[in-house]
Amino acid sequence: MKTAQPLDNRERVLLVGVSLKKHARVPSLDAASNPSVAGRDSIAELEELAMSAGANIAGTLLQVRDALDPATLVGKGKLEEIRLEAELRHVPLVIVDHNLTPVQLRNMEKGIGRRVIDRTQLILDIFAVHARTREGQLQVELAQLNYLLPRLTGRGEELSRLGGGIGTRGPGEQKLETDRRRIRDRVGKIQDAIETVRRQRTTRRRARQAVPLGMIALVGYTNAGKSTLFNALTHADVLTSSQMFATLDPTVRAVRLPSRRRVLLSDTVGFLRDLPPDLIAAFRATLEEVQEAALILQVTDISNPHHAEQDAQVMKVLTDLGVQDRPKINVYNKTDRLKPDDLTSLVQSNGRSERKAFTSAVTGAGLQELLAQIDSVIPVDPMVHVHLRVPTSDGRNLSLVHAGGQIIHSEMNEKFIDFEAELPESLARRLEDFVFDPASTPKTREIGKR
Repeated sequence: MKTAQPLDNRERVLLVGVSLKKHARVPSLDAASNPSVAGRDSIAELEELAMSAGANIAGTLLQVRDALDPATLVGKGKLEEIRLEAELRHVPLVIVDHNLTPVQLRNMEKGIGRRVIDRTQLILDIFAVHARTREGQLQVELAQLNYLLPRLTGRGEELSRLGGGIGTRGPGEQKLETDRRRIRDRVGKIQDAIETVRRQRTTRRRARQAVPLGMIALVGYTNAGKSTLFNALTHADVLTSSQMFATLDPTVRAVRLPSRRRVLLSDTVGFLRDLPPDLIAAFRATLEEVQEAALILQVTDISNPHHAEQDAQVMKVLTDLGVQDRPKINVYNKTDRLKPDDLTSLVQSNGRSERKAFTSAVTGAGLQELLAQIDSVIPVDPMVHVHLRVPTSDGRNLSLVHAGGQIIHSEMNEKFIDFEAELPESLARRLEDFVFDPASTPKTREIGKR
């Protein structure tokens, strides 16, 4: 798989955005009075995507329209303006901040005389760069081929398009475009391979579920700081980057909660505004970790002025996945980027509760409070209060009590140690042979408290 090009050799691109007067894409803005503001916000996000793909942005154009042109998206006059701008800036590639139909794509390429890709193809290209596992590469290839199939007609000898630039990279570029039948055959084989991967993942998940460890999924808008938070909580070394979609393949690590329970934390791909449904479907196996989670941590970049709109987009995807009612904690991350007075005001206005946490994954602020909230909210393997009497010779079970629970009080005689402890329910069941009633037992020598 090809990686992003070096900085000095980045491909020059021209970005084109379209904002509708009555249907601005940013819901918090007044679309009728601020369509250009909504369009600029959307273009700014497209710039981040393009830079993540390794682009050198030569310029941007924004058009405000009453309605989209069904043939060219932007209209013939604007198409000519884009062509002249591309020639002036010596740009070989135009990226459109919209999902183009096959007709619009062909007409724009013909009218501009340059290669054109849309928002979906740009996202697929970034996915192709960042997919590391076999599963991720298969999912990228499937999404690329499904995107390409309806766009074959009319390309003639240009079907290969293996120029090595943005929008042409990834495992799907195997010249399968020249034959619809071969593409469909390849799609079928990929789907079978992904199904095999899903069965393997299900087997591993069932093995994990044999030991009742709660699964927690980190979700959030791309670049909200999920991977940095994941590393801070698990002491892992997952890739962190300011680039969008830097984390594509899911990662699962164990976390020890204050109650000494162990849970599994999963880092997932970031969400984005207007993610195509086909793209979500292609990454179904990756997002299964979210669907299997007992608790969801929705991470928000609280320093982003548009964090409310980003959260709304995340909730839209969670609703599509059918997990909108799953137990959830809102994690307001990157508090280190706020002024102290702003942070104090934010905390006071939102109020502290079991379902909100204010953290900085970089400085570590608020992480212990977050772990305590997870401990109190997660429904899997709850803590139970027990009295145990374990023989002093039974080192294995004594070790389990100390390692897996919180000892409130302990006393010892010549042959036994009596414990009053808080243990996970699953561990308490394993030690049920040692449960006793302290009211019917004579006092023994105290050996310590924790």
